[in-house]
Parts: sequence; C-alpha cells; structure tokens
Amino acid sequence: MKFNQTEILESVVAHQLKSEEDLPNLSVGDTIDVHQRIIEGGKERTQVFQGVLIGMKGRGINRMITVRRIVANEGVERIFPLHSPKVAKIEIVRHGDARRAKLYYLRDRVGKSRRLRDRRRGMKHVEDSGARN
Repeated sequence: MKFNQTEILESVVAHQLKSEEDLPNLSVGDTIDVHQRIIEGGKERTQVFQGVLIGMKGRGINRMITVRRIVANEGVERIFPLHSPKVAKIEIVRHGDARRAKLYYLRDRVGKSRRLRDRRRGMKHVEDSGARN
C-alpha cells in the first residue's frame, strides 16, 4: 500500500482547520473585524483589529489574510493566519467592491480616495425608486 505524501499531511492537518461556520465568506475589499486572543501574564483578553482586507494568500492551514487600517494618519498592516487558535473570530462589517485580487495600491492613497465603493451600490437605487411611488 502506497501513500501520497500530500494526502498524509492533509489528513493530519484536517482537524486543525476551522469549519465553514467559524469563518465567514471573505473577499478582498471587505472591512472586517478580527478578534484576536492576547495572553498577558496569566490573563487572556480579546483585542479587535478593524481594517480593510487587502490580500489573501495560501491554501488550507497556510491561509493568510492581510488587513490594513489607519491609526493616527499612519497605515498599519497585520497579517493573520486564518486557522490560528489565536484568531477568535472574524466579522464582516462592510462589503467593499474590488476588481483586483490584491489592493496594495491603497498604500499610496490619502484621504477620500482611500475609500472603496460598497458592493450594494446598485441595490440602493432600486429601493429609492420604489419609495417615491
């Protein structure tokens, strides 16, 4: 009996992966809240990092997301492993409309040009026209 090396690795790692219920359907351009467990001394607390999802890479247990936010007019990016036990949960605050897989061009933007359009922009027009009748 011959075993494939990748099949063995995937079977060992399978129980460490988070389920579909734990992870929302993320896409690049979304504004998300990443709740991260932080251990200080003997205490454990949860810290929230809110920002725009500018990139995703990897597959399986190696899946990583890059989240960017602005703090005191300075850009801060953090890379989170999705299946890490330190990531408590991820919530989607707003769906952004992006046409690219990586939004690295946002690093050079300042002010209002930094914002992304909302993905539901077409639905708003339909709701308004029905209210006028």
